[in-house]
Amino acid sequence: MVTERSPTAIDEPGWHWLRVKDVTGFPRQARDGYFPRHGVTRPAATREADLPTIDGCDGGPLPADAETVADADRLALETTYLSGKWLVERPPEAVDALWEAVVDDVAAERVWDAKVTTRAGCEAFGEANHAVLVFTPNYLDREDVDRVRRRLRDAHGVTEEIRYRPDVYTLDGVHEERLGELTDSDASRFRL
Repeated sequence: MVTERSPTAIDEPGWHWLRVKDVTGFPRQARDGYFPRHGVTRPAATREADLPTIDGCDGGPLPADAETVADADRLALETTYLSGKWLVERPPEAVDALWEAVVDDVAAERVWDAKVTTRAGCEAFGEANHAVLVFTPNYLDREDVDRVRRRLRDAHGVTEEIRYRPDVYTLDGVHEERLGELTDSDASRFRL
């Protein structure tokens, strides 16, 4: 389904998210050009040797102990669930313009994927601001993760600190015992 409606105009109950594919009309898998264009390893081609070492878990403060982060990386590799996203929050008066620009970026393969909360979603989640999630296909590719962050800063004025969360942290609580505090909604891998 292709929609011309902005996130703030969508107020139908149950329609909490607007995804890029709803706007562009193509699924995530159709953006195969993203991988060679940005030199990103496909999740299915990622190997154990690509995992960061525990002592070098990306150089920043960790939301949990390093071994738990390393276990999350192993789980992501096992499941090939290596996507992740930057979370940008915007008030209703600013979200539509950002969303339009991000959709253009996905269509041009400058970023891989995105979704945004709708007005109905904000109401259902009790949030005043909209969440714009800008995805990368492989969070172990730190160069790509950082490139997308720079794009958000330089092209879209997202200068405040934002957080990046691997999707493996949010597998609907399936691995909550294994991942512990990484499954908390505030946990992130990077904050930049």
